Amino acid sequence: MFSGKCNRPYAISMPGHIKRMIKALTLKSKTVFLIDSVGAALTAILLIAVLKPFHEIFGMPRETLTLLSIVASLLAIYSFSCFVFSDNNRQKLLRTIIVANIAYCILTAGLVIYFYNSLTILGLTYFVGEILIISVLVYIELKIVKANRQNISK
Repeated sequence: MFSGKCNRPYAISMPGHIKRMIKALTLKSKTVFLIDSVGAALTAILLIAVLKPFHEIFGMPRETLTLLSIVASLLAIYSFSCFVFSDNNRQKLLRTIIVANIAYCILTAGLVIYFYNSLTILGLTYFVGEILIISVLVYIELKIVKANRQNISK
């Protein structure tokens, strides 16, 4: 009979898993800059190498994809610079990245709304997925900032 409990020893509790990941990233706070830069670079590459040549399949205009790829490239460069050069004031740099990621999500959401009638299901899925992934990253980054603030005040 099914009891509703998971008896598998390898089952992962998502909240605990996220807490451990945040704790690890808090201890090695430079790593979050690398993760952010790789994600932004991947976004820029996908926009230029996949979405732009096949813009008809996604329904987003080429010029808009170019704009988004430039913004993503700038975010990747900034995040990577923070990873390489930041020794002090990482909290402030991370807050800047959080604001930039939120702004990118708002920009993307605005463009999705503006071009909604021309977007295909594939295009809508890509952009909503991108917004969701970045939102999860922002959530983790906010938790890292909060954890670091609590560690500083102790």
